[in-house]
This record gives sequence, structure tokens and C-alpha cells, in this order.
Amino acid sequence: MTYINQLETLCQQCGCKMETEVSLAEHTTFRVGGPCRALVHVNSARTAQTLVQFLRREEIPFVVLGRGSNVIVPDEGFDGVVLLFGHAFARITRQKNQLVCQGGASLRAICTAALDAGLTGLEFAYGIPGTVGGGLYMNAGAYGGELSHVAVSAEYLDRNGNPMQMDAADMQLSYRHSCFMENGGIITSVTLQLQPGDPEQIRSVMEATMEKRREKQPLEYPSAGSAFKRPQGDYASRLIEVCGLKGLSVGGAEVSRKHSGFIINKGGATCADILALADKVQQVVREQTGFQLELEPIVLK
Repeated sequence: MTYINQLETLCQQCGCKMETEVSLAEHTTFRVGGPCRALVHVNSARTAQTLVQFLRREEIPFVVLGRGSNVIVPDEGFDGVVLLFGHAFARITRQKNQLVCQGGASLRAICTAALDAGLTGLEFAYGIPGTVGGGLYMNAGAYGGELSHVAVSAEYLDRNGNPMQMDAADMQLSYRHSCFMENGGIITSVTLQLQPGDPEQIRSVMEATMEKRREKQPLEYPSAGSAFKRPQGDYASRLIEVCGLKGLSVGGAEVSRKHSGFIINKGGATCADILALADKVQQVVREQTGFQLELEPIVLK
């Protein structure tokens, strides 16, 4: 019996759906990348624990994927298992002024839940296209806010699949960073602390935030959001623009003419196109300004 057969049996026991040879381009916002051996729609923290412990024990390569909004998948795909934290693992529960969110809950859905509950503090995240688990993993933020401002605690699985809990104060949250990047923890639930607010004011701020995104960002094209992290002392988009790189392209990948901090898929882009273009941008910016830009999306390996 291959591990795929074993995994399928395990998924049946856990009541979750499994697919084989799934194109990961369908599960990432860049819309590039080849297939994985198997993709499992995780439906609970207990299921995640069971699967991670099995995959670790059998030494099977695996990754966790949310909405795939900060990931670039190689053209050859991923020769392993993808644990998808998505719609089947996205429950949001209110506890007074806190929202307890399963790892696959989208930030958009959580912002809407906060609005419905009359809770303020999360408006900055409206329009960030990821899940709360992935968002906390990289301390996602926008317009002066970030998840470190509202996260209270998280439940996660350690490298061996054991369930753990951590307070936000211990997560080493900083610009696009958390301790989970080093410790291999898999975030299964996040608790957010919000405050009572006026629903109309909350809605107004959310709508204004989304309008800013539409005006300034190339949302009409597939991308992974900001292509590069903000270098200390400057902005990646400004550096790229002053170097005259707007519109630079490799294959189907292009530096957005609307927002130079974005690399977009103009149509038919491959992972190789995107990485070659990113390398070219990094080279030119380094040579002309002395700044070394760091790629923000994670390249799946």
C-alpha cells in the first residue's frame, strides 16, 4: 500500500476530502505552479494533528496552504502532500469582544464578522487576501495596522504534530515575521482582541480601505501582493520606480505599471518567469541604489 492509499484511508476516517494530482495554480493567487501528489481539505484541528503526525512518522514531505496569497509554486509542482486550510476549516466564533478564528478563516470573512458584531480594530485587514493562520505566520498588515496589534493568542501544532498554545507576546511578531517561521509551528486557531465600535463607522473605514486598494493596486491581475519586503529606510516600490523598472517583463510576468511593488501575471506566466523577473529587479535595484530587496512571497520547495 502506497502512502497515498494510507492517506486516503486516514482522510476517510477523519471525514475530510482528499484529491490527487491537483494543480496548485488553482489554489494560489498568482495562478502558477504544477501539481501536488495529494491535497487534503483539512476540517478540524484534530484532523490536522492526525495528518501531521502520520506525515512526520512516514517522512512524507508536506506543506500547509491557506488561500495561497503569499506563495509561488514551482512549475514542476510539489512532490508531496498539501494540507489545505480553507473553507472546511474556517469557523469564526465570538466571545465577548474577541473573535476565535480557525486557521483557514479568511481575513475578509473575519473583517465582515467583526463588522456584524460591531467590533473595531481589524479594518486595516479588509482586502488582505489571505487566511488568519497565514496572516499571523507572517504578521500581515496594511495601512498602519498589522495582526500583532490585535492577536491575543494562537493554538498551533509543533513540528511533531502536538497541540500547543502560545500568547501573542511570545510570538516574536515584527515586520512580516513571527516565531512560527523558525519553529515550524502550524497555526490552527487565532484569537483576536477587538473593541466595541460604531458599525457605520467601521463599514466606512472598511470601504475606504478597499477603495484605496482598488485605486492603487493591480487587483485585476493575478499576483502575490507586494513582491518585495520593505527595506529599512525606504520603500521597495519607490526604489523599483526610480530605477525605471515599471513595465519590465519576463514572459508573462510583469512589474505592474500601476504599482511597481507588484509583480503580476499578465497571462501565461510561469514560476520561472516570475523568479527571473524578481532576480532582474533585485539586481538592478542593488546596482543603482545599493538596496538589497528581499522577496516577500514564499517559494514552495
